[in-house]
Amino acid sequence: MNAVLRYRGALWGFRTTLLLYVFLLVVIPLGGIYAQSFYGGWGTFVDSLIEPLAWQSVVFTFRLAFIATAINVVIGTMSAWVLHRYRFVGRAWLNSLVDLPFALPTAVGGLMILLLLGPGSFIGRLAESMGWRIVFAEPAIVVAMVFVTFPFVIRAVQPLLEEADRSEEEASYTLGASRMHTFLHVTLPRMRPGIVSGAMLAFSRAMAEFGAVVLVAGNIPGKTLVASVYIFGEIESDHPQAAAVVSILLLTLSFLFLWAIHWIQNRRNPS
Repeated sequence: MNAVLRYRGALWGFRTTLLLYVFLLVVIPLGGIYAQSFYGGWGTFVDSLIEPLAWQSVVFTFRLAFIATAINVVIGTMSAWVLHRYRFVGRAWLNSLVDLPFALPTAVGGLMILLLLGPGSFIGRLAESMGWRIVFAEPAIVVAMVFVTFPFVIRAVQPLLEEADRSEEEASYTLGASRMHTFLHVTLPRMRPGIVSGAMLAFSRAMAEFGAVVLVAGNIPGKTLVASVYIFGEIESDHPQAAAVVSILLLTLSFLFLWAIHWIQNRRNPS
C-alpha cells in the first residue's frame, strides 16, 4: 500500500512539474506576445495587422518555408531510406553529418552559403553570367531554410524504418510486385507518420529561421524580407507592438497549418 502511495505521489509530482514547466516556458511567453500585440489598443493592432509590408513578409516567408519543407520531405525520405537499407564506405560518417545543422550556429550556415553561392564564388559568377541570381534572392533563402531543417525528416523517418518488419516487403516481392510498387504501397505507408511529423517540425523551423537567412536574403522590403527579419527590424525601430502583431500572425498561421495536418491524419486513420 505504501509503495502504491509513493508511486502515485511521484507520478503526481512529475505531472505537476511538467505542467509548471509548460506553463512557465510556453503559456506565459505566448500570452505575453498576445498581450503586447494589443498594448496600444485595438486601432493600433489593426493598423499593424494591415500593414502591407508586414503581410508581404509573412506570405513570402510562408511560401518559401513551404517550398523548403517540400524539398526536405523528398530529400529527407530518400536519405533516410538509403542510410537505413544500404551499407557503403563512409555511411557512419554521413549519418553523423546529418545532425550538423543542429550543432552548427545558423549564422555560420548562412556564411557558408554566402561563400559557396555568393557573387564572388564560381557558382555565383556562373549563375550571374546566365542571368540568374542566387544570393540576395529567393533561391538562397530556400537553400538556407533547407539546410537548417534538413535533419528533421530524416531523424523522424529512421526509427520507423528500423522498427519495420521486412516480412511484408518480402511477401510483396514473392507475389510478383516490383520494387517501386512495394515501396509505394508497403514501405511508404509505414514511413508516413515520420514524414508528416518531420515535415511539421521542418516547416515551423523554417518559418522562424533568422540567423542563416539574414545573411543571404538581402532583406529588401517587399522582395526578400522574411518575417523574422521584419520582426527584428520593428524591435530595433522601437515598435514592439508591430513586432508582436506579426509574431502572433506567424503563430496563428503555423497553428492552422499544424491543425490541418493533424485533421488530415485523423481522417485517414480514425483509430
